[in-house]
Amino acid sequence: QVQLIESGGDSVQAGGSLRLSCAASGFTVSNSWILWVRQAPGKGLEWVSSLQPSTRRTNSADSVKGRFTVSRDSTKDMLYLQMNSLKSEDTALYYCVTNGDTGHFDFRYWGQGTQVTVSS
Repeated sequence: QVQLIESGGDSVQAGGSLRLSCAASGFTVSNSWILWVRQAPGKGLEWVSSLQPSTRRTNSADSVKGRFTVSRDSTKDMLYLQMNSLKSEDTALYYCVTNGDTGHFDFRYWGQGTQVTVSS
C-alpha cells in the first residue's frame, strides 16, 4: 500500500533554510508524479511544487519560485523539498502527495504533513 511519511519541518528565522523529506513506499517513485502542497493556518490548500515522473521536469508556484526546489532519489525512495530564503508567509503544514504510479492524474495519496514555522 502507498505510504508517504514527511519529516524535516521545524521553526526557523526568516531568511533561513529547511529541507523537507518524504519517505515513500508501496509505489515506484520514478514512475510517479510528486507534489508538495501546503496549508497555512486558517487558509486552504496551496500547490507548492511538482515533479514529473519521466522527464523529471519541475514546476513551482510563483510564490516560491527561485526559493524552493523539489527533487527525488529513486534509489532511496525519498522525495525532497529544499526551501531557501524562507519568509513568514511560508509558515504552513506541508504535505507530500503522489498519484502512486497509477498513470492517472489522481492525487489521492497524501502524507500526514510536517509543520514549518517561519518567524520574522
